Amino acid sequence: MKKIALVSHGCAKNLVDSELMLGLLAQNGYEITLNEDETDTVIVNTCSFICDAERESIRSILELVDKGKNVIVTGCLSQKHPQDLKKEIPEIKAVIGTTDFTKIIDVLKKIDNEYVCEVSENPNYIYPENVERQQITMGASSYIKIAEGCNYRCGYCIIPYLRGNYHSRKIENIVEEAKALVKKGVTEIILVAQDTTGYGIDVYKKPSLPKLLEELNKIEGLGWIRFMYAYPTNLDDELLETIAKLDKVVKYVDIPLQHSHPEMLKMMNRPSFDYRPMIENIRKHIPNVSIRTAFIVGYPGETEEHFEHLCKFVEDMKFDRMGVFIYSREKGTPSYKLPNRVSAKVAKQRYKKLMEIQQKISIERNKKFIGQTIPCIIECSSDYGEVIARTQFDAPEIDGVVNIRTDKMVIPGDIEMVKITNATEYDLIGEIV
Repeated sequence: MKKIALVSHGCAKNLVDSELMLGLLAQNGYEITLNEDETDTVIVNTCSFICDAERESIRSILELVDKGKNVIVTGCLSQKHPQDLKKEIPEIKAVIGTTDFTKIIDVLKKIDNEYVCEVSENPNYIYPENVERQQITMGASSYIKIAEGCNYRCGYCIIPYLRGNYHSRKIENIVEEAKALVKKGVTEIILVAQDTTGYGIDVYKKPSLPKLLEELNKIEGLGWIRFMYAYPTNLDDELLETIAKLDKVVKYVDIPLQHSHPEMLKMMNRPSFDYRPMIENIRKHIPNVSIRTAFIVGYPGETEEHFEHLCKFVEDMKFDRMGVFIYSREKGTPSYKLPNRVSAKVAKQRYKKLMEIQQKISIERNKKFIGQTIPCIIECSSDYGEVIARTQFDAPEIDGVVNIRTDKMVIPGDIEMVKITNATEYDLIGEIV
């Protein structure tokens, strides 16, 4: 039996593709390992969203090539640079595009005799429903990809050109996958797509995330349901009311806004309107909701006035969770040739200032939990004898955690009632009651 290793880079959506590839390998009799030292053939599923992600993927490929491995490169980097990859790293045995990963078995059969390039010029992602994912990580949570591709063309984003237009999966297929995950012991499912709130428009001719959430909410044994990457124009009252009424859907809204100034939003090819009433509407419909957002600083054309507008917006809106990214100039995106570029020094200063504003807001909001007893999902044990958990107001890996000291035996995935005793800028401290 041939043993294959896989290294996965990038986002949760890419992780799902990695797990689907592993499922295909398992179905076809291959033995799977995540330790590249155990085999001579390694698949590297790459990310190419920004320059730093590209560099990390390339570094991984070069390290494996130096070890003499047969390297197959899949994912976004393959889609973006299929010819250049082979030219710059001739030892690569194959490249496979973002929507061609289902051809992995055929590629493996050929690489002993020839170099293989399977990269569709016009990517068109259709989820392989007949493949059972082989999960790389098994814990409290698992991601489900409900759609792939994107119909928007945001100025900074390369994804639509690498993944194609938006394709939703059917509700029954998603529910079936969620039930299978729950049977394996998953407590929380996290729905991901480039835009989860646009789910179903292509299949059901209307946004259908509310209907999907209602069906998932019926699954016995499922603890929490979370969805990421909402889009401003699709966050309507029907969806907000659905979040508020369903007991398993966490009261958490992730809506990357990218900027606040209408001129900047227009330059970014984003919905250009005043976001304040929308944020107020979310809080009106969902009591005690946690709102996460993300912003880009240093985008071409961002003036000091634009940035100060953003700072004031963040101060006023008091987001519970917030990420800030420095603009990354990516070839192939609409913004690549824009004039009035912001210097790296100014962009870093803006990043620092916005994060400092948010830190003050974050500690203030976290302190409000002190004295409260709230349900928390157990993640793991730390090296310091503590248990790491999360509230429903925190998504895994990007938000804060709850550090718990307890003698009680707990299992990852359990939801325990935790009394919060202290708070830092990003994390909480508590004890199981």
